[in-house]
Amino acid sequence: MARKKRYLTATMADGYVKTIGPTAAPFTHFWRIVADLHNGKTEVFWGHSPSAKDAAGKKTAAAEAARQRGWAGFQFEVVALRESQDG
Repeated sequence: MARKKRYLTATMADGYVKTIGPTAAPFTHFWRIVADLHNGKTEVFWGHSPSAKDAAGKKTAAAEAARQRGWAGFQFEVVALRESQDG
């Protein structure tokens, strides 16, 4: 039997809201990296993960990316996704 499609919503600490879906994927957490570039601009990377542990592991990758790309710094956040049947 096919999994039921649903919408997943993440609300970040700064009020940013991201909705994913419709999806049947088993995502539970949303992660976001805000990279501070040396020219004063920012670049945002985001994704979703099937567990809090998997999402938190992205912080290590972000630190490596900061070194490789020469970012001035970065902020990393993980939040749990809320599920609903409609967007």
